Amino acid sequence: MRTLLNIIWLVLSGFWLAVGYAFAGIICFILIITIPFGIASFRIALFALWPFGNTVVKRSGAGAGSCVGNVIWLVVAGWWLALGHVVTGVVLCLTIIGIPFGIANFKLIPVSLLPLGREIVSTGDTRTFAVE
Repeated sequence: MRTLLNIIWLVLSGFWLAVGYAFAGIICFILIITIPFGIASFRIALFALWPFGNTVVKRSGAGAGSCVGNVIWLVVAGWWLALGHVVTGVVLCLTIIGIPFGIANFKLIPVSLLPLGREIVSTGDTRTFAVE
């Protein structure tokens, strides 16, 4: 079932959202000092491409550096990536079939705004995580 949902997601919105994250990652790599943000952006691009079967959890070792980095990310790229999720989610919610995918878009907004200090894990992972 996850595979079917991921394929429909890919067609409806996943590809374009992943392109947006990849574009943000490329910009971050070009600016050199923001390479850690680029790595986070590419990680989220993969998650936005194929989200069903994965979840985002808070990393226990994240500290003040992640907090400062998240503020910088929010100002530079996070707000327009989150806006992409909002617009896509609203458009998908206009149809009955698109409602679950619109809700999935809304669930991606927190990680698009504040990606540092979070980890993407498989929902089938047996390790215990503090889910946020």
